[in-house]
Amino acid sequence: MTENWTKIVTSWKGGMGFIAENSSGGKVQIGTVDGQPGVGPMQMLLAGLAGCTGVDIVTILEKKKVDLVDFKIEVEAKKAETYPMIWTDIHVMYLLWSESIQSKDVELAIKLSEEKYCSVSIMLAKSARIESDYRILKPGESADDRRSN
Repeated sequence: MTENWTKIVTSWKGGMGFIAENSSGGKVQIGTVDGQPGVGPMQMLLAGLAGCTGVDIVTILEKKKVDLVDFKIEVEAKKAETYPMIWTDIHVMYLLWSESIQSKDVELAIKLSEEKYCSVSIMLAKSARIESDYRILKPGESADDRRSN
């Protein structure tokens, strides 16, 4: 194989449980292993989307010298009702905690991630409708508190 290939080795641990490992030794549990729940394969795609776009947004905001205190990405998705039951609708909610962040900076970072840099988002968008929103919160503010206002 060429140097452009990525290799993941996934080992069965009994039942419906697996451990996937990358060449750097990073591991993720898929399904239940030794009675401990793991992440499902389709959920892994959503986690990959959140991680991919999250890295992009943090990188872009750091370049803009934004003082980001905390950052969470919530991803919700709906599957098709018939097999292969792929994701058809995905919603990404970006929650950013900062004293001084500008909406225009967040919007630009999201746009660049979704349209240019996040390969997971771009790949999933070929089969699912992806929408996103964001909320800027003050440090210490609960995301749940603001939803009720």
